[in-house]
Amino acid sequence: MTPAAPVPRPRAPLDAVRRWYERELGWPAAGGTAGEPVQLLTGVRFDVLELPPDAGFAVLRRVARTGPVAYDPAAGAVRLLVAAGSADELPGLLDWLEWGGIALDLTALGAGGRIAAPTPDAVAGSREAVRVGSRETVWVRPPEPGCEVEPTLPVTGLGGGGGAPDLVRLVGAAATECHRARLLRASRARSGRPSGVQPLAFS
Repeated sequence: MTPAAPVPRPRAPLDAVRRWYERELGWPAAGGTAGEPVQLLTGVRFDVLELPPDAGFAVLRRVARTGPVAYDPAAGAVRLLVAAGSADELPGLLDWLEWGGIALDLTALGAGGRIAAPTPDAVAGSREAVRVGSRETVWVRPPEPGCEVEPTLPVTGLGGGGGAPDLVRLVGAAATECHRARLLRASRARSGRPSGVQPLAFS
């Protein structure tokens, strides 16, 4: 007997998603009308470090507290929210950490950037959504509504006041895992082994 396919959760109206982010978190958003997807604007309240899923979930296994983290299966990206202005610091940090000039799948979005907004009601079911192969963007480590998110975001110096790691350490871990994942993918390609990602293998 063929197992029944998982029943998708009802999708929240897009304009309601946008209002939730603007009212609950005070984050500027775009879209949400005429069927346009809701997007969060970067460079205002936060910037984003973007990594491939294999590297991104490896970072989550290593770093217990990171600030909010989203997973966008359609884009094939794990997105770590960091303090606004961090995108401009990334090239210098990579040079200082001696990763400059090395090909890494690590990028940053700052002023003028946008990311897909996870549907807020997907927060509690984020792991389930990833497990069943959903293409919906979800929060893996969600922001906490009604609280100031900025103190939890990694910054250079002493780290976020909410206990988030120093940005330098987070970038170091991200660069290491991006490089490791790149080498592993190349090794699997040479040996003909599959290079599937298991995004749920983190604690």
